[in-house]
Amino acid sequence: MKVGFISLGCPKNLVDSEVMMGQLVAKGHELTSHPDQADVLVVNTCSFIDPAKKESVDTILEMAEYKKVGRAKKLIVAGCLVERYRGDIRTEMPEVDALIGTNELDSIVAICEGMEPEKNPIEPYLYHDLTPRVLSTPRHFAYMKIAEGCDHPCTFCVIPQYRGAFRSRRFESVIAEATRLFSQGIREINLIGQDTTCYGEDLGLPDGLADLLARLAQIETPQEKWIRFLYAYPNRVTQRLLDTIAGHASLAKYIDMPLQHASARVLKRMKRGASGDIFLKLIERIRRTIPGVAIRTSFIVGFPGETAEDFEELCQFVEAAKFDNMGVFTYSDEDTSVSYSLDAKVDGRTMQNRKRRLMAIQRKIARAANRAKVGSEAAVLVGGLSTETDLLWEGRMMTQAPDIDGVTLINDFEGAEPRAGQIRRLLITEAHDYDVVGTLLAATEQEMAPRTAPAQFVNIAPLVSV
Repeated sequence: MKVGFISLGCPKNLVDSEVMMGQLVAKGHELTSHPDQADVLVVNTCSFIDPAKKESVDTILEMAEYKKVGRAKKLIVAGCLVERYRGDIRTEMPEVDALIGTNELDSIVAICEGMEPEKNPIEPYLYHDLTPRVLSTPRHFAYMKIAEGCDHPCTFCVIPQYRGAFRSRRFESVIAEATRLFSQGIREINLIGQDTTCYGEDLGLPDGLADLLARLAQIETPQEKWIRFLYAYPNRVTQRLLDTIAGHASLAKYIDMPLQHASARVLKRMKRGASGDIFLKLIERIRRTIPGVAIRTSFIVGFPGETAEDFEELCQFVEAAKFDNMGVFTYSDEDTSVSYSLDAKVDGRTMQNRKRRLMAIQRKIARAANRAKVGSEAAVLVGGLSTETDLLWEGRMMTQAPDIDGVTLINDFEGAEPRAGQIRRLLITEAHDYDVVGTLLAATEQEMAPRTAPAQFVNIAPLVSV
């Protein structure tokens, strides 16, 4: 049987898709990147905010057409949209043949084969190192989920409702999977979860993430490796964690810490607490502990009750904090979130104007920071030819996370031609708003050493949307 996958939304959804694909391959089924050749089509959906819901519905309807013009006999919808709108999908989308929730990933093989899946009502789903998995990222980096669910009470967020309570993977399970990925040629592992800084709390590990990172850094590899974690909760960023990152060369000097706002009044309504002043002190401590660290954050503008004064406070905070990378989202009024019932809603036009202004402030900050890098050297993980032109190569510095930050463009190189998956030194020669350009320096003997070919990869790029 040929199965085609589309994964929408964040890297956490992508890992779920890779786990489902792995189970299918382990049972002898074939994956295809051509929807017209698939016997079964699977859409792994996202429904975090309105645009994600719309994209999910549009993609489901688009794939449904292949049941008419292709060979597809079955359309399966999985993921967050199923958790939120299972009944609506069943009644309003007759094109859909089966549904798989976020805790039902193990049912993928049975459903594709037309069998009745086994029920597991007791234990929420969480994959482990023995779970079959097919990676769909480029051959040199991978995402690895270290936890599932969330216990934070943020009023704007609906994730705990369908991902469940926070639960960590077992320590040795994470180490085993990371060791295997590095042995297969992966150069960079990105640890993900709803809140990675909570890792281990449910297992009785008070500094679980710091302990995990230290152990991952000790994994022996024939070449340089990078380890990055994403989605830190600000009040869980401990000094022990910062010292651990600073103390190991393979741990990315990078903190992704969504702050959501800087006004204490807005943060209180979000049920997140803290304030801009508290955040500035934390940022100063992070930069003091980890020289050269890049800090990424994200904000929500237009949260119910956000006044012009609250927004001005946020703007001033961004100017003072000088983040290396930043994302801004307009508030999405989700009908199952606590914030849906809050008063003083902000109109859409005001939200968009605030988003544009905040990003304009960040653009100037990022441009100035990139210009200051001209003339310096940095290690770069080579990705491949640029998606925009064959005249440029593309890569990332350790301070640039995949898919969400700017990139490093390579317009010249010394010595051997670049190869995807190499980590080489680069001389930065030009700067743009979010990207930098440079010359790749001659590779060392270690950098040129051949990589072990990964054993469990499949090229499904045309069908995957992240």
